[in-house]
Amino acid sequence: MLSKAKTVFYLIEFINSYAAVYYSNFLFFYLKRDFGFGEVENLLTAAFGGGLYVLAAWQGGKFAERRGCIQALYIGLSVVTLSLFAGLAIPISAVQVLAFGGWTIGICFTWPALEALISERAGRRLADRVGLFNVTWATGCAVGYFTTGLLLENLGMPSLFWLPLLLTLAEMIILAYGSNLRLKEILPEKNEVSHNPITSSIAPGGETRLFLQMAWFVNPFSYVAINTVIPLIPSLAERLGLSTGQAGIICSIWMFARLLAFAVLWPWTGWHYRFTWLVGAFLLMIAAFFGFLTASSIPLLIISEIGFGASIGLIYYSSLFYSMNVSKGRSTNAGIHEATIGVGLLIGPTIGALALTLSPAAVHIGAWAVGGLLCTGFMGLFWIKKRKGN
Repeated sequence: MLSKAKTVFYLIEFINSYAAVYYSNFLFFYLKRDFGFGEVENLLTAAFGGGLYVLAAWQGGKFAERRGCIQALYIGLSVVTLSLFAGLAIPISAVQVLAFGGWTIGICFTWPALEALISERAGRRLADRVGLFNVTWATGCAVGYFTTGLLLENLGMPSLFWLPLLLTLAEMIILAYGSNLRLKEILPEKNEVSHNPITSSIAPGGETRLFLQMAWFVNPFSYVAINTVIPLIPSLAERLGLSTGQAGIICSIWMFARLLAFAVLWPWTGWHYRFTWLVGAFLLMIAAFFGFLTASSIPLLIISEIGFGASIGLIYYSSLFYSMNVSKGRSTNAGIHEATIGVGLLIGPTIGALALTLSPAAVHIGAWAVGGLLCTGFMGLFWIKKRKGN
């Protein structure tokens, strides 16, 4: 049963996830509508955020390890608040890109801290804690994407900033309340080593470290796919004749599929440290990625989204669970886990933008270029298994 303090962290996580989707995913609609950003500009903006994400997540995890997760959370939420306020107050394209960069740095201090907080002193309940964590943030994402388009149409585009800003302030108030609870019962002081045992899920043959490395290798490719898709959704919506609200509903299906995958994988541990599940998810993700971006009808888009979300669910779950299934250094591992996400955020949109720049007339050139990278990663996974497994 969760303590009040743990419940506080899960509540902050849900709000953080919803606010993040509301702002970051629909920022590209704003940049396209108000500043004339095309596919290349949106992809480059996403790549800029991805580069910052790598460095900020890595440092955010190390900071949380050294100075404590609560302090990291306060700093991250403060930077997010200031960045959203700048975006709301100064409607200039360059400022919007810089505000997005500031928001990225801030958000990268929140996620490693939250991941470590829910995992501390979990012992053999770690699988349950991580499962609930995944279901919580994925619910926030899915509900966020499903509702944001409709809310933007009714509240106006400025709500892209002020609504997440208010939600972030609410997180800080909740965190202040949580700080008054008996947190010492559930989390160590800074620099204190956690001695709780790992869970009963152990890799066959003692290859726990190998599976962690493979999951860290695969996770960036899933975010290469995700963050190539998201900046291109406005163009996909235009091609299929969808409004912003309709795009928000239909293009959120993959997030609900990911949520369902998390819910299934949470109580079932049969996939833990099983190579066939990881490689199968990678293969499904590649096929669904091509289907997502090249869909010529809404039914085909929905089918692709279901496969896309299910495969990404297992890949992300593997990376986070294996990162937390250690006896110490969870904050640092969480930072590395998040940094691998940043690698995907950087590489995917960069390749997509480069392909569109070099061959703007080619049909679906961005999807094919990124798809080629995903196929290369698929072969790389086998190389790691063979090289490290021997």
